[in-house]
Amino acid sequence: ILREKVEYFARKAEIPAGTLGEKSGELDHGTMIPLYFINKYLKNFKVLRISLSGLSPTTHYQLGKCLAQAITEVDERVVIISSGDLSHKLRREGPYGFAKEGPIFDKEITEAMASGDFLKFLCFNEDFCTRAAECGLRSFIIMAGALDGKAVKADLLSYEGPYGVGYAVATYDIIGDDSNRHFDRIFLEEEEKRLIDIRNREDPYVSLARQSLEYYINNKKILKCPSNLIDDMIKKKAGVFVSIKKEGNLRGCVGTISPTRANIALEIIANAISAGINDYRFETVTKEELGKLVYSVDVLGKMELVNSLKELNVKRYGIIVRSQGRSGLLLPNLEGIDSIDDQVRIALQKARIHEDEKYQIERFEVIRHR
Repeated sequence: ILREKVEYFARKAEIPAGTLGEKSGELDHGTMIPLYFINKYLKNFKVLRISLSGLSPTTHYQLGKCLAQAITEVDERVVIISSGDLSHKLRREGPYGFAKEGPIFDKEITEAMASGDFLKFLCFNEDFCTRAAECGLRSFIIMAGALDGKAVKADLLSYEGPYGVGYAVATYDIIGDDSNRHFDRIFLEEEEKRLIDIRNREDPYVSLARQSLEYYINNKKILKCPSNLIDDMIKKKAGVFVSIKKEGNLRGCVGTISPTRANIALEIIANAISAGINDYRFETVTKEELGKLVYSVDVLGKMELVNSLKELNVKRYGIIVRSQGRSGLLLPNLEGIDSIDDQVRIALQKARIHEDEKYQIERFEVIRHR
């Protein structure tokens, strides 16, 4: 019954939650480890497992609120267990290696756990979380949503990371209502202020990218090139990449290595639309999302053949690797890519070129507009 109620409230909230596509009988360690300990003390209980997704943190928070609604409609006692590892990159000798973001993530998340500051769960930067190699944050966010508007007594019972992976245990007892703990509202209000500030500071390149996608989504037509653009956008040609983010998460990125249209402005218009509707990694951007998106535009410079890795600089140069008709491009100065080796390795992976194969590298500079 509880599962049906959760699905019902999730559908009402337009959250794609359900059992379709779930492989029956497969439980990961995030479920099995809590069950191991629960079985030592309790019998005759039922388990509803709720998995994570690639959807936004606020969507997971809203799913938690749906869970809370469902619980109020069943005549059963319910305990919510939020399970997942913290950083996987705490020690160089650990199974996943070390990243400087790992210990920082674990320190910040355990401080938030200890104080019951669930707003912090929503404010972690996605790129930072990726570099820290965490896996449990969205699980914690679902729990936070289930405790929306509730005052809690927080108790961080333990934290350890002896093998290079962080583990923490905390409990939260509901002690009343608290109108100041609607953390999704707080986050979205702050995010709206941030987006307004970003739009007030847009340069012509970013403004055109945003207007192009908004016009296409709203009118199903391609924006005509505005007449009031700066000369460089009208008179010059270049390859252009348009990147779109939502709540810190990549929402789309499409570009051209070399110019394919009459000028930079037309290149931006085409690639902004493609980033929103044709990036195969993501669903098409919807009207409801348009006000939540942040854009950046990279205008690519001339390609130069590289004879030695010493000629590369991850902050200054993007690269293209090529081998037998395959190619992979990586823009410069990307969060989480701090070494030339990482830059080349990731570009090769994108091109599906093995490191043992013969390949050539070209470098290029960009002018980045945000």
